[in-house]
Amino acid sequence: MYQIDSAPYRAVMARAEANLEAARLLSERYEKLIQSHAISQQQYDDARSQFLQAKAAAESARIDLGYTRISAPISGRIGRSSVTQGALVTANQANVLAKVQQLDPIYVDIVQPSTALLQLKADLASGRVKSAGEGQAEIRLTLENGQIYPRAGKLQFSEVSVDESTGAVTLRAVFPNPDGILLPGMFVRAQLQEGERDQALLVPQRGVTRDSQGRAVALVLDAKDTVQLRSLSTERSVDGQWLVRDGIKAGDRVVIDGLQRVQPGMQVKPVPATSDESSRAADGQQAQASK
Repeated sequence: MYQIDSAPYRAVMARAEANLEAARLLSERYEKLIQSHAISQQQYDDARSQFLQAKAAAESARIDLGYTRISAPISGRIGRSSVTQGALVTANQANVLAKVQQLDPIYVDIVQPSTALLQLKADLASGRVKSAGEGQAEIRLTLENGQIYPRAGKLQFSEVSVDESTGAVTLRAVFPNPDGILLPGMFVRAQLQEGERDQALLVPQRGVTRDSQGRAVALVLDAKDTVQLRSLSTERSVDGQWLVRDGIKAGDRVVIDGLQRVQPGMQVKPVPATSDESSRAADGQQAQASK
């Protein structure tokens, strides 16, 4: 990426190598002399110590010279350089020389409530969500222009912490990005890939309201066409319908029109719904209520 002027460092290294060579020759000469007791043990030890110090100094000079060549620690795409040729740079300066961003693979951060994380782990364990192996969930992306990103990613659960002020967690997904379609800073929509769920119940959103406490409720007809108020446990929206986890069962008839004209306990004459919305429902049946 960058090359710092290395002339001063090459000179230091040359001097260190010269000192090392002199210390090596002296140490070898004293090693022969000590065997014939021509010198004292102290003289030999001093020569040996000087050789080791010169060796360390030469290695330090070699390391400093290597630092004049600045290489990227990762592979990726480099942004605009903040310095030009001839500029003065210093160690630990505030301004970075350039930013290198890894593009393949690329990471996508997803912020979710902590309760959603607990539900996600439960769904992954039960098989409701497709597993990508090793406790990871498979996830797909929709780009800003509505295009579906062609490659699936893996949602990782390691190093997840909860923000105490918001109760939210940031999950990280990793995606292969060989074509460079995904770029840092881009906003995308993430969707978990579910496994097949037997006897899933979908109820049109217009048939589900909220009570005074914010709980999801629906009007359901019993076998005698009497209106009953049911509390529902909904998971999320699927193509304009609520995926219901609890509160109704297959075969129940849900009132989706005329909700303002009926009350729990009233007996009505149901009319099967004919809207496109009803045709997309799952196992549940819907009915229009007429008094």
